[in-house]
Amino acid sequence: MSEPISALNGSVYKEGIAAITATGPIGMISIRGDMTAGYLKKTLKKIAGVDMPDARGINLKVDKGIAWMSPDELLLICSYAEVATHLDTLHNAIGSNHAMAVNVSDARAVFRLKGKHIREVLAKLAPVDTSPDVFAPGTIRRTRLAQVPAAFWMVDTETAQLVCFRSVAQYVFDLLKTAAQPGSEVNHHRR
Repeated sequence: MSEPISALNGSVYKEGIAAITATGPIGMISIRGDMTAGYLKKTLKKIAGVDMPDARGINLKVDKGIAWMSPDELLLICSYAEVATHLDTLHNAIGSNHAMAVNVSDARAVFRLKGKHIREVLAKLAPVDTSPDVFAPGTIRRTRLAQVPAAFWMVDTETAQLVCFRSVAQYVFDLLKTAAQPGSEVNHHRR
């Protein structure tokens, strides 16, 4: 079996106001269904080790977690190697109920942004309030990044993670590099 390769194979940009890294493959399972159903809540908590997130929330514990994507959709984040096992567990729990769980790991690209200006970099590209009072660790935004859909969340006060479709990975990397170019800080969120 061949080894998985991320869309940009670890590309890094460190010359600007934020460091941008295309991460290696991570496991992502899209789940659609009734998010209040006990069979989903119980199974997801067992897999991820975290509670179901509130609307626009993401609950993470190290490299596993659950992200709210819409009222009837969640994203399970896990290690790439565990996806098949977790899918089997989810499919067994779903049974004949009206729900689905699909591996989207290879269809996504993931970026990590690091630095004190990451909120500005994201705000330049997405119609999202990235102020610390509104967009804190534990929250996720599913939005547009210039011309493409994306989702991003704060890992901590100076780290964000962003997910987009693999097919637009180079476009998103270039957008992020442009928004993070040296001297482009506006210091809007400075306290």
